Amino acid sequence: MNLRDLEYLVAISRLGSMARASVYCSVSQSTLSIQIKKLEEELGAALFERRSRRVTPTRTGARVIERCERILHEVRGIREIAKSESDPLSGDLRLGAFPTLAPYWFPRIIPLVKERFPKLRLQLVEEKTGQLLEGLAAGAIDCAVLAMPVEQRGFEHRRLFAEPFYLAVPRDHALARKRGGKVDTARLSGENLLLLEEGHCMRGQALQFCASRGISSEGSYMASSLETLRNMVAAGQGLTLIPKIAASPAAATGIRYLSFSDSQPRREIGLFWRTSTSRRELFVGLAKAMADRRIYS
Repeated sequence: MNLRDLEYLVAISRLGSMARASVYCSVSQSTLSIQIKKLEEELGAALFERRSRRVTPTRTGARVIERCERILHEVRGIREIAKSESDPLSGDLRLGAFPTLAPYWFPRIIPLVKERFPKLRLQLVEEKTGQLLEGLAAGAIDCAVLAMPVEQRGFEHRRLFAEPFYLAVPRDHALARKRGGKVDTARLSGENLLLLEEGHCMRGQALQFCASRGISSEGSYMASSLETLRNMVAAGQGLTLIPKIAASPAAATGIRYLSFSDSQPRREIGLFWRTSTSRRELFVGLAKAMADRRIYS
């Protein structure tokens, strides 16, 4: 058994097909099939159930593949250590961000990262906060931009920026006629804010805002994206909070964005990475670059 065999097993498990796995591993399907049969003979156990259209791991195979994934993860870590010693600012970088930030923030940050770290090859990942934390802990991603605070242990971070939320209201709403484009939170009594669905960190931030100011959030429509919320507001179905980075005038048809005259709600954003990483120098440098105020002006 060698590392290539382990890679074959993991590829077949993830892709569910010998044909797709052979393409992914850059070997012929017959070579891949023969190697898996040899491995099964060596171990004395069937690792896959072969069906007409799909290959699935047996119970034993699933346990073996789980170990293979751990081994391959450790091997990648060893290679990462060696590479970081020779050139810590190069190589692949898997960067994650959550959905209410990623679509608006990635386009701003990519040119800067490419300019300051030209040897990095960026792989961008957009997932909800829970999945990002799982991926970060498991080594599936290298660093992630998350809303602070993060209670989970095992991570180091650097603060990047604080971002205010605006209140998005329909253009024909009474609040839209407020002079100066500001609203007192007391005026929101009786209003029911539209919220994102469970799993979005911004939902928790919005609920905290509502609770601290006595604003109702019961029975709110729950959306899967900011764009859905924005369209619901434009259609006159309610109000919502929109982070500054997403409050583009170009996307504000039928909407007016208001700031708050008393206390502006905001979110703190930071770059997180594993404390065990060997690429700390890179992540500290990235955080410093990403905190450049010109990006958010």
